Amino acid sequence: MNGSLRVSGGGDGEPLLLLLHGLGATGDVWSGWRPLLAQRWPGRWLAPDLPGHGGSAALPEYTFDTLAEAVSPLVEPGRTVVLGHSLGGVVGLALAARCDVTAVAGLGIKVAWSDEELARARSLAERPVAWFDSRDEAVARHLRVSGLAGLVAGDDPAVESGIRVRDGRWRLALDPRAFGVGAPDMAGLVARSPAPVTLARGERDPMNTGEQLAGLGVPVVTLAGLGHNAHVESPEACLTLVAATA
Repeated sequence: MNGSLRVSGGGDGEPLLLLLHGLGATGDVWSGWRPLLAQRWPGRWLAPDLPGHGGSAALPEYTFDTLAEAVSPLVEPGRTVVLGHSLGGVVGLALAARCDVTAVAGLGIKVAWSDEELARARSLAERPVAWFDSRDEAVARHLRVSGLAGLVAGDDPAVESGIRVRDGRWRLALDPRAFGVGAPDMAGLVARSPAPVTLARGERDPMNTGEQLAGLGVPVVTLAGLGHNAHVESPEACLTLVAATA
């Protein structure tokens, strides 16, 4: 734990690689990266559970700035490369506006939001915590919410840290209010980052298009054959991307 954050990590030296997961997931979504990081990343790495996810404490209010502020103590000024997926990518950009980071890579960020999508997100944020009578039901819900269905097994660390049990009933570790974070001002976030920004997407990611990302005026990388959770599908391709930005 680091303050109110649950954080895993490894390695030593510089630079620090800060890995930020997407909405509904936890820092354990990066567990498949461990062997690769040990072989190919020259410094330390940290993978926190964002506030309201996994083992990290909830926030009174979820905004990209409050999430970035919570993660900011993990940054080593001038020696930190940030890779964030989806929500984590936006948090990484907000972090770059307030901290001295070396580079930011945002993977799979949803850029365009319709009024209907935002209304649905607000509705989800207002729902009470759902309890399930079995672990299997909670696991299925967690995998749907995090977008990991079909990508990880039910006993994967990324699943274990995403659910909780109390008095024989199960729930997601996720604070539902995190759904209310809203749509990011991507143009503003990119403009406010003093650090170089790279945006990336899986070729099969339905959450964004190459044209949307290219319109933000920063380098864009398309990862062939991969989907929204490209970091789970191919850690090798994503680490190669990050190494090129460092």
